[in-house]
Amino acid sequence: MTPLSFKADPAYALAFAELLGKLVQMLDTPPGKPVMLCIAGGAALHIYTGARYTRDVDAKLFARAMLDAAKLNVTYRDRDEHVRVLYYDTQYNDTFALMHQNAYADAVPVSVQGVDASRLTVTLLAPVDLAVSKVSRFSAQDREDIQTLAREGLVTAKDFERRANQALPDYVGNLERVRNSIAIASKDIAAAGKPLRRR
Repeated sequence: MTPLSFKADPAYALAFAELLGKLVQMLDTPPGKPVMLCIAGGAALHIYTGARYTRDVDAKLFARAMLDAAKLNVTYRDRDEHVRVLYYDTQYNDTFALMHQNAYADAVPVSVQGVDASRLTVTLLAPVDLAVSKVSRFSAQDREDIQTLAREGLVTAKDFERRANQALPDYVGNLERVRNSIAIASKDIAAAGKPLRRR
């Protein structure tokens, strides 16, 4: 299991750990039967690359739980001493995202300091699946995020295109639009990318 460091701002990593600690306290699960949490979105991007801060943590929690959104936030100072707020998005829903069938099974396990691993197993969407998940909305920010992953050597056009096309049969939405987005993103990755960096 990889320690949660990668390229995240250390202050962000501490705030993230504190936030997940609060989440664990709300889980009604005994030690030894950990619930899986998979981090997606901008939080996963920042952890992998150190690029752009995000206020919310998008994550898939594989358990039913009564979460108090008002308590799931942390204030911290970033590396430039700016005051920021990080909160857990209790409304996150991956239903309309383009998501590979094995995305959660292939997620990257990480250890988060201070988080009881016997109660919560934390993973990150693998970089290629993180890129694929951003294709369905494909805003300017999503497009830049995909390029960032490519510039960091975390995804290649070939792997991305293969994984995205494999995800299409389960996609709920406009297939023509998302296919066009895949083609654009593949070209972006090829232009921005460098050899895949293995973790």
